[in-house]
Amino acid sequence: MTLTPGTPGAIMSAEIAEQPAALERLLTRGAPAIAATAAEIRARRPRFVLLTARGTSDNAALYAKYLLEIRLGLPCGLTSMSTTTAYGAEPDLTDVLVITVSQSGGSPDLVASARAARAAGAVTLAVTNNADSPLAAACEYHIDILAGPEKALPATKTYTSSLLALYLFVAALGGDDGTEAAAGLPALADEVLARQNEVRELAGRYRFAERMVLTSRGYGYPTAKEAALKLMETSYIPALSYSGADLLHGPLAMVDNVSPVIAIVTDGKGGKALQPVLDRLLDRGADLVVIGPRRQVDAASAGFVLPVDGLPEELQPVLEILPLQLLAHEVTVARGQDPDAPRSLAKVTETH
Repeated sequence: MTLTPGTPGAIMSAEIAEQPAALERLLTRGAPAIAATAAEIRARRPRFVLLTARGTSDNAALYAKYLLEIRLGLPCGLTSMSTTTAYGAEPDLTDVLVITVSQSGGSPDLVASARAARAAGAVTLAVTNNADSPLAAACEYHIDILAGPEKALPATKTYTSSLLALYLFVAALGGDDGTEAAAGLPALADEVLARQNEVRELAGRYRFAERMVLTSRGYGYPTAKEAALKLMETSYIPALSYSGADLLHGPLAMVDNVSPVIAIVTDGKGGKALQPVLDRLLDRGADLVVIGPRRQVDAASAGFVLPVDGLPEELQPVLEILPLQLLAHEVTVARGQDPDAPRSLAKVTETH
């Protein structure tokens, strides 16, 4: 639904709605350049991958970690930037691929970390929404996610475009054409976003929640982390995200029948691994909301059925986050707040 300009949440709503077009643009215009970049990097035979990011981009980087380790068998780590920017460490990064993900490409610590990695011998790749950014200039290679200008403070379309760009890159790095498997994503995303009324009903149910818990496993885990971030930065509801395995190691004790638990259930191995967690949550009488296949939604208190039949598990996160972006928007508006401009936040976070 398009909101009148100036209405609280109008910018975020418009940018959420742009995602099918942004995904289509990346598949048609961006994929050839991504494949060419991947071919050059593949020829250099990196032995290890380090992923560097903050905030929403950090969740996209975690998704890339799953892709690289599962699809290509490349060991991956998430960078602790302060080791170089604050402590001045000088690791040997010869033959290491360092991928830095950033919407703006402007955060000083990301730029400094990328420069340090390049000086240490790494193959450096920036994945941004700004080809003219300092980060793109600091890295040897660059992938433009082509999401278009993003004006709302909460990142939406840049997140899903980052996921798809990283998927296409990893597929091409392995010598595959990822565009065929991803070709249906724009239409499926449009189908999900057309069901905003369903999400509005969920928002009415949870607008007064004092806390939320989000959980998943495998490819869905970055979605849980990103959804928690969106809920916290827009509605200010404390939202805790856990791997399903970690949830069972202690935090399960805080689950009751009052605070909702949102489970992202991918249709595949990750969803199967999460099933014992879902069973335990239901046994505890949790108010369980499922984002995933119909059979899982039907067993829960509430949920949103995703059209994922035939869609590879590794691509489902592009759809999984969409109803959760809508939920963050709708809950925030229902609470009388403006998701376009959360308090104390800036679009470019200048950490050092």
